[in-house]
Amino acid sequence: MLTTNQQDIYNNPKFQRLVRTRRAFAWTLTAIMLVIYFGYIFLVAYDKPLLAEKIGGGTTSLGIIVGLGVILSAIILTGIYVFAANSRFDAMTSDLNRDLI
Repeated sequence: MLTTNQQDIYNNPKFQRLVRTRRAFAWTLTAIMLVIYFGYIFLVAYDKPLLAEKIGGGTTSLGIIVGLGVILSAIILTGIYVFAANSRFDAMTSDLNRDLI
């Protein structure tokens, strides 16, 4: 059961816009990460010779480089989310708080 104050927050258009915007942004980043991750997994499953190719005549294979790319993309996408949360979403939250107080 929601209190009257909680219901006021849920019905506030700024709160609904914040939730909608944050959810869409998070799902977009999630979709990007899933495409990157499953792309790598499909490469491992279906094109092992490509990933086994040596880079620059050394012992490092292309698979290691692509795997590091997957890890770095996760870190970069996390940074993008943190930046958006600290700038855009915090600003929207502050605006909402001003309306509710």
